[in-house]
Amino acid sequence: MDYLYDGSFDGLLTCVYYNYYREKANGIYYREGYQPSLADSSCDVVTNPDYAHRVYKAIEEKLSGNSLHNIYHTFLSSCPDKENLILNYLRLGFRLGAKLDSYHTHPDVQPLHKTARKVTLEVHRLLGLLRFSDNGKFLHAKITPDHNILPLLADHFAERLKNERWLIEDCKRYLAVIYDGQNKNNRPNTQRPWYLLNLEQPLDSAILEQDPYEELWKLYFYKICIDSRRNPRLQAQFVPYRYRKHLVEFQPYFNDNDS
Repeated sequence: MDYLYDGSFDGLLTCVYYNYYREKANGIYYREGYQPSLADSSCDVVTNPDYAHRVYKAIEEKLSGNSLHNIYHTFLSSCPDKENLILNYLRLGFRLGAKLDSYHTHPDVQPLHKTARKVTLEVHRLLGLLRFSDNGKFLHAKITPDHNILPLLADHFAERLKNERWLIEDCKRYLAVIYDGQNKNNRPNTQRPWYLLNLEQPLDSAILEQDPYEELWKLYFYKICIDSRRNPRLQAQFVPYRYRKHLVEFQPYFNDNDS
């Protein structure tokens, strides 16, 4: 039986629940991109938060928090077969228990670990490379990441810029995280909410006024450059070309043909 889900993490965990309590899954697939097969039947799974929570708790208690971390990061990846990487990883994990992640070379463990590391690396990179501009009303940043990492960036900036109003836009997936910078409960140590929105199209440039400090930053970046010490290969290791179109300091030098 192929289980089809709605693309949400709860939907995926509901399919895992069905695998154990209904019928064993041949595979789990995102409903919108599923290609039917004459050999396998399929079932549309309605997301059930209670079932998803039971699977979530089972992963925490029978495997580990690190396993849950790896599963969620893999889910946020752009890997085309991520659902089945997770399914195979969990099937092995519920047999082995907490020692699952010590089987580094196992064919059901290594691919998931590799995928999760790619997501973690991109988050780490963009925490340093993301640039906000101030349009007078809120801070705005654009990114075009390889993976769907907005939820992983949001908590960091909600803590780092807790008193600001900001928006981070994923131009590749038409998603945005918004944060209003207001603590409505008046509790200084509580986590303030951020919201993930689907955008029908990129934000209108008319509402994103030019930040006057951008030109100063470009000029500073240009003036401190020492021609005799240029090392493009080393610079590309730390700041890959695919991220540069949203970095203010690289705007004068960015060429679409280099990405």
